[in-house]
Parts: sequence; structure tokens; C-alpha cells
Amino acid sequence: MPYNKKKMYVYIQNVIDKVNKAMYEKVAELDAVAWITKEPIPFHERCNGEEKQVRIGETWGQLWDCGWFNFTGEVPKTQKGQKIVLLIDVNGEGCVFDKEGCPIRGLTNISSSFDFSLGKPGKKVVQFLENAEGGEKIDIWIETGCNDLFGRYSKEGTLEEACVAVCNQEMRALYYDFQVLYELMSQLPDSESRHMSILYKLDEATKVLKDYTEEEAVKARKILMSELNKKGGDPSLTVSAIGHAHIDLAWLWPIRETIRKGARTFSTVLEMMERYPDYIFGASQPQLYAWMKERYPSLYKKIEQRIKEERWEVQGAMWVEPDTNISGGEALIRQVVYGKRFFREEFGKDMKILWLPDVFGYTGSLPQILKKSGVDYFMTIKLSWSEINQFPHHTFNWQGIDGTKILCHMPPEGTYNSSASPQAVKKTEAQYLDKGVSDNCLMLFGIGDGGGGPGAEHLERLERVKNLNGLSPVVQESSLDFFKRIDKDSHKYKTWNGELYLEKHQGTFTSQAKNKKYNRKMEIMLRELELSSMLAQINAQMVYPQQEIEEIWKEVLLYQFHDILPGSSIKRVYDESLNRYQVLMNKTQEMIQKSLEAVADNIDTHGIDNPHMVFNSLSWERKEWLKVKDDWQYLSVPPMGYSVVDEKEKDDISDKLVVKEDCLENELIKLQFNDDGTIKSIYDKEYQREVIQDGVEANVLAVYDDQGDAWDFDINYDERPFDSFQLRSRENYIDGPKAIMKQVYNLGESKLIQKVILTKDSRRIDFKTEVQWQESNKMLRTSFPVDVYATDATCDIQFGTIKRPLNRNTSWESAKYEICAHKWVDISQRDYGVALMNDCKYGYKVLENTIDLNLLRSTNYPGVNADKGKHEFTYSLYPHNGDYVTGEVAKRADELNIPLNCIEVNSSKDQLPKTKAFIEILDGDVVIESVKRAEDDNDIIVRLYENNSSSVNAQIFFNFDVKSVQLVDMMEENSSDIPIEKGIVNLRFKPFEIHTLKVNI
Repeated sequence: MPYNKKKMYVYIQNVIDKVNKAMYEKVAELDAVAWITKEPIPFHERCNGEEKQVRIGETWGQLWDCGWFNFTGEVPKTQKGQKIVLLIDVNGEGCVFDKEGCPIRGLTNISSSFDFSLGKPGKKVVQFLENAEGGEKIDIWIETGCNDLFGRYSKEGTLEEACVAVCNQEMRALYYDFQVLYELMSQLPDSESRHMSILYKLDEATKVLKDYTEEEAVKARKILMSELNKKGGDPSLTVSAIGHAHIDLAWLWPIRETIRKGARTFSTVLEMMERYPDYIFGASQPQLYAWMKERYPSLYKKIEQRIKEERWEVQGAMWVEPDTNISGGEALIRQVVYGKRFFREEFGKDMKILWLPDVFGYTGSLPQILKKSGVDYFMTIKLSWSEINQFPHHTFNWQGIDGTKILCHMPPEGTYNSSASPQAVKKTEAQYLDKGVSDNCLMLFGIGDGGGGPGAEHLERLERVKNLNGLSPVVQESSLDFFKRIDKDSHKYKTWNGELYLEKHQGTFTSQAKNKKYNRKMEIMLRELELSSMLAQINAQMVYPQQEIEEIWKEVLLYQFHDILPGSSIKRVYDESLNRYQVLMNKTQEMIQKSLEAVADNIDTHGIDNPHMVFNSLSWERKEWLKVKDDWQYLSVPPMGYSVVDEKEKDDISDKLVVKEDCLENELIKLQFNDDGTIKSIYDKEYQREVIQDGVEANVLAVYDDQGDAWDFDINYDERPFDSFQLRSRENYIDGPKAIMKQVYNLGESKLIQKVILTKDSRRIDFKTEVQWQESNKMLRTSFPVDVYATDATCDIQFGTIKRPLNRNTSWESAKYEICAHKWVDISQRDYGVALMNDCKYGYKVLENTIDLNLLRSTNYPGVNADKGKHEFTYSLYPHNGDYVTGEVAKRADELNIPLNCIEVNSSKDQLPKTKAFIEILDGDVVIESVKRAEDDNDIIVRLYENNSSSVNAQIFFNFDVKSVQLVDMMEENSSDIPIEKGIVNLRFKPFEIHTLKVNI
């Protein structure tokens, strides 16, 4: 008679389900009283909310409500000698606290949304008694949130379960024996003898199970041991497993809930470590640890102890896991500086790994930033999400735009939520693209995104699969040990050059435009604050506000988290962050003003009526028109310095400016408008050529249908008809040195006012725009088809530039239909080019000879009514001679973003001259990115970089007393002396190289 394997599979699965149900036997109910509040309250105030007796099936709260539950009861006397647990499910997240108010165990509702192919996220079992006497009183407190792991209102916030149960330990062990073997068998072809051997042992074990008693479970386990004890041979691949709980600091929940998620997750980890001695866990993000230290100090001490024991690995070299497309260069450095310093000061750990599993693409500037910060390795997963092309490696060397290399690894399973099951191990084996070259890879197991981390099921599986015949061996260890091991063969791995572009989530370059604008402005203002504070310390003996600046920086870095800055969080996150941004901006501006006033009041202003100091923070001389009070003046301001001016008005300000009904003109450029407000011609008078492609309109304010979410929009959006803002009125006028065409448009309920501005003696055409945006599922873009031929565009990124293709010849080029750039994108041929600049935008499309800028997206998930309301922004077209270097595009874009600062001088102490450059680049075209006080002393840190892809010998002049200068890394360590003579330092730069100087004064 033939074997009916199909029926055997079905029967075994049914038995596994029955074993699962037999693990816990409910023996008594718990009483539940809850105190409900809208926001979290601490343990010692837990009875201050609305008191409510809650029964099974009753609703206890609305979405985002908070509660303190007191569960009480008694262990039945009949359960003497049994292992007792509590089964609690509030259809939300919870955390058990001890009597001193320390979190001891996180809980998650079984109905929580999750990818069930990776396992079930629910955690409802609370360990209570190993060996009951019977009659023990139960009195526990649980802090709850009426939301599941992913911010969903689950089952109307009802109390699902609250009971005392006996844990049938042999039945529980049998369940995992069955589960692991059945899943291993399922991963093997039925033609393999291992498959059949497991099948028959599973079938034999099911035959001893009738009443599902502990005695039957013991017999069944003995049968299965023969298969579980079969070990693997000499491995070709070893999988390094580390417990993980990727916790988004905000996403489908507000930041305040993340803090509680941290406590739930970390307390669960600690409880699991007591039960599973092989368990190694790792968590990143110093911000999260800082919250634990502040809110849960007793929990934090327990974490410290596990870190000392090397059971808990602190991971990641950055303050948070930030977006690296949009965050500025100096911000990325500060992420590392503050992140590494925290882990060093708190735990004595020098972080060697950048840990960014879930970030939406990686700038080509990162390798140099990491290496010059003492970070040697990089771990991510997200590139496995690319939709068109498969990234060719899991273990590789990544080479940045300056030539710096860093060793990278991506766990082949393609998730940081591994189930640690046979299926996960087999998937890892099958998908590892570099197996054979490398015989090691990572697997990150546990419940992530919403936190929670590994559960007992993960660790039970790992005990069984660590050396199980049919699978690659799995070892629990730290990720640092793993990286050190694979580093020995780094010369064997292939190299990937340039950025790591994610072929997905390109909508995040634009979504939530207000947050992106605030981020750009705050990065600039912090630069201004540090420089002005440093100058006030040198010249006016003001105390440098180190602590205040660090606090502001850290909050800005928090909002650069990869689900906040990209725009992929719920509305509440942006309501709260926008309010905080405004507070930070006001505070920063006040501090800048105070510092500059201190400098200004030390200037010799004798002979000048109503003097004003005009301050230039950029590292080159600026010649610009500026309105000083009510008078326009053409000023020359030295680099990193100031000039003093009075209010005397200049003659002939508006000569050679022309405004007509359809035309603007200055000495260099002539614009002609169509009747609908678009531009039909931009003529370069100096070089006698047309800037815009003949017969094609420019600056069409196109509104495309956008049915995407905050992350993504349709790759073919531009192949469908679009709407345009309709011109309703137009006026032109001259304001001092500016010729202005003001045009008013509307579309539906939305209104747009745009001033097109030509300034005397300037090639830059500004489009100063104000929008009352009321559209849903729409995307606003502008485009400029330029009369220039090239094969690629040059794009501004952190500490340099990158080339992006202008064609779609290959699938790799087609995948980059939307790209991220910072202040400008340029298309140039050898003799002429055109750049499109902006003051707060990041999403571009470059195709053939057109530069297209994404201005606004109004999506409805996860943030509803995203970006509806008022927006103000400026983009600028800049035609120029030669390529972007000859045309000094980067300088003009910085000038657009960083205006001159005018300060009224109230007194004169005659200590400073009427004009002065404090730091000046005498030779070599390099950029001073930041000037700040050193982290650990009163020395000055000056960060510079080469921005034109050239090797240069630069001369830097310090126009104040300097004792010595050292070249240091970005952590302001590993110094080497640099000769200084008459205030001048000579420094060699490779293309896009960043140098950090430590200046002793």
C-alpha cells in the first residue's frame, strides 16, 4: 500500500495546532481596573486618570489613549507544583512594571498588524511562578497604549484576555520541536532522504498524542529527538544571528509612544536573557538610550549591566538612524559625533559599525564621513527593496565620491524581522549573492519597526537550528565579531562606486515639504550660530553656548530620522515637529543676533552715520545688492567676515532694468513670457544665445495626478495628461535693483503667487513663490528644457557632487526617474550650462535636456492631508559660461540659501576695523563648511572640503592670533601638527576630500 504523504502533512499540521493550544491551561480569571488618560503619566501618578473597571470584551480606550491597568487575582490552591503564567492581551501595547516602577516585560496584542510570514508578533505571556504553592496573590501593574505595534486601533480597544494559566512545559517544548522539524522538512525536496526521515518521525510522534497530556508530550519528544540531534557537517556557510528590534522613532505613532516602545522592548529583552543564556541582542540609536536613561533609570542600569557582560550590543554610530539623502553633510557628521560620544561616555564602547537597516538610499559622501570618524563597517538591508534591478552583492566594498572605501554587508534574507526559523535560514542560504566568496552572513531576528524584539519563539527555534542537519549552522554573536571576521577577506569582495540608490521611495524626496524646509533652514542657522558664537568668543569674550547648541543640534538630528524627515509618518508627527522647529528657529535666531551684536559693538564706526554691520558667513567675497533699512546698497563683503555700511542710497540703481507686459531685462539676461505666464525665451545677452530650448515652454506649473503614498508615486506619472495653474493676473514693476514680474494663478481651490525676479548685475533668475495648496493626491512640478547638450547632470550632494544620467538606455538608468539633490542641479556642455537652484527642495527629474523640480506632493497616507496649506519657497535658474565649476554654480546656490546678515551697530569700542575677513581661502577653491568650538576644549574646529572634483593645494589664512593648528579626524582626535606661518596654513585636498582643522588660540 503506498504512503499517502499529502494526508500525513495535513494531519501533522493539525496536531501541531492542537499542541499549540495545549501549551497553556487557563485556571482562573483576573480582575482588571484601569486608570485612563490621553497622554502617558509616570508610575507614581498611575491612579490619576479616569478609573474604570474593565471586563473581558469591554472597550477601555480610544486610539492613542493611555492606561494603567491593575490586574489582581489568586493562584488556585489546586495548582500546587505547577508553573504559573499570566495571559494578558489588552488589544494594545503594554509593559509590566515591578513594585519600584521599573519596566520588566513588554506585551503586544495578538491581533497586532504584522507580516505573519515572519512570525506572529503577539506577546501576552507574563512569567509568574516556576513552582506554585497555590493561593499566591496576584497584583501587577501594566502601563498600556490603546494602539497595536503599527499604530492601529485594534478590535476597538477591548480587553481580550486576562487570566491565570498553567504552562505545560513539555507540551510547549514539543510545539517548538514539531514546528522546527516540520518547517525544515517543508524547505527540503520530498525526494531527499532527510525530508522523508523527518516526515516519518513526525508522523510517528503524532500517534502517541491522544489526550495531549504532559506524559504524552514526553514520549513524542523522545521520538523527535533522533531528528533534532542530527548535526550538520563541515559548513560552507555560517549564519551569524543577532536579536534585534528595529524601532522607528516615529512613524505610524508619535514620538512619545516610541519612548514607551523602547521600555517595552528593552524590558522584554532583559527578561528573555535570564531564560536563554545564548541570547545576544543588539540595539542602535543613542537617542533611544538617552530616553531610557531619562525616563526609566532603573531599567537603564540593567541594560548597562548586560552591555558589560557583552550579552547586549550597542549598535550604530549615529544619534538616530537618519535619512541620508536629505540630511546635510555637517548634520551627518554630527549624527556620528554625538552618537559615538554617547556610547563611549555611557558604556565605554567605540562604535565601529554604521547601522542603518531601513534608510531610503545612501549618499556617496558617507564612506568618507564614516572612515574619518573611526567607523569601519556599514550594515543595511533596504537595498533589497529595489524594484527594477537587483543589487548585485550582499558583502562588498563601497567606494564613495572621494575614493574612500568601507566594508558593507546586507543580511541576505532581506529583512531585519527574521523569524529565525528553518525557512529563514534556507532563504538566507539561497539568496546570499556572495556565498563562495564569503562563508559568513548576518541574520537579524525579532519583531521590528514597531519594536517588540525577539520573542520566546525565536529563541526556542535557535536552540534547535544552531547545528541541525539540513541547515547551515547558526551562531548567536555580536555583529562586530561578525564584521571583524569577514574583514579578513575584504580584499576578495567586489567594489561598488558612488551612491547606493534605492529604486523605491523616491516620493520621500518631496513629501512633507514644510519639514524639509525647516530642516534646511535649521541646518543653515546652526552653521551661522556656531560661527557667530565662535567669533563672539574671540572678539567680545562671550561664553560659547556649547550645551545649548548641542541640545538644539540633537533635536534637529532627531527630526532627521528616516521616517520623519522623508515625510513618511502620520500627521501628528508633523504637527508636533513643525511646532518644535519654530521654537528652535526662534531660539537659534535670537542667539545668532546676540552673538553678531557682540561682534558689531566692537567695531570702529567713527565717521559713519547710522552704521550697520553686514556679515558674510560664506568663505568667499560676496558682491550683492542688499536693502539696509529702507535703502538698497551694492555691497562687497569679505569672506567669513563683515563690512560696515551706512544708509546712504546709491544713484542709478535701476538703470538698464527693463519691465514690460511680457518682458523682464537687465544687463545680462532678457526674459519673455507667454500669455499663460510660462516663459518662452531666456536670452543670454552677454554670450548671445538662447537658454531655453526653441519652441518649448519653461516654468510650466504642472499639476500631475498622484495616487501614491508618502513613499512612492507612479514611475509613469508624466506620460499622462496634467493640469496647469491658470494665470489670473499679472503686474510688473521695479523695486530698487530688481525687475519683477508678479503673476497670480489658481487651480481649483489652490492659489499661487509667483514673483519672477531679475536683479541688476546678476545672471540668477529667482522664482519667489507662495502657494495656498488645497489639492489632494496631486503633485506640483516645474521644469526647464534648456538649450544645452550633455549626457549627464551634475547634482549637489553632501560635501561634493554626483553625476546622474540624462538618458534611459538601461534599466539602471530608468530606475532613477526621480533623484535627490540639495541646492542645485546643473546641465552643462563644455562652453555653457544652466543650473536650477532652490532654497528647500530635494526631488528632481533630469531627462534629456530638461531639469524638472518637484515642488509639492499632497498624499493621504500615512499623513492625511499632507502639505495642505501655505508654502513659501524660491527656486532659481542660473545660466552661466562654461561648466558648473567655471560658472561657480555652488557659490551662487549657497548665496541663494544663506543671505547676508545685517546688524545695527549700537556702540563702538574701536577694537575691530570697519571691514575684516576672519578666515580666508587665499589659494585653492575649497569651501569652509563649518566653524565651531571643539567638543572638549576651547579650540576652534574648522571643517573644509574640495567641491569641484579637483586636487588642490589650499592656503587658509586665519586673521586672528593662532598658537597652533592640527589636522584631526571628524571625532576631533588622531591629530597631526600642521605648520602655520603668519596665520597661513597650507593644506592638500584630493577631489571631494574633507579636512578638519583644530585651531588653538
